[in-house]
Amino acid sequence: MKYIPFILFTVMTNAAAQLLLKYGMITLGPLSFSSESLIQKIFQIVFNPWVFAGLAMFVISMASHLYVLSKVDLSFAYPFLSLAYVAVALCAWLLFKEELGTLKIAGIAFICVGTILIAQSGSKPAEAETAAASYKLNKT
Repeated sequence: MKYIPFILFTVMTNAAAQLLLKYGMITLGPLSFSSESLIQKIFQIVFNPWVFAGLAMFVISMASHLYVLSKVDLSFAYPFLSLAYVAVALCAWLLFKEELGTLKIAGIAFICVGTILIAQSGSKPAEAETAAASYKLNKT
């Protein structure tokens, strides 16, 4: 439970990255790729400040996730990333006026319940996992 804040930071930076990317693509307008303008479009996308910020946010999210993976089991940390969907769906509804129907709300509820169950299961520290793997290797 000690690493939950770091896991949630990973989740929120991942969700923020998605929202920044979406806003960046909204500012660019609908895209159509033709062979003569393909390179130009790629540069417009990558150097759009919102898209660039979204990509930078993904780097921060990944760095945070790597830190978390060095501390807890993957089977504990990874399911929390599903909370990014919850955050993105709610923020997209608030910011971009995207539809949030009954089935999506039910899905979000299931994701939240599942994440709570996983959080309750706990996780052994990564050091214990490394020590166990080392013991198995030395024993053979």
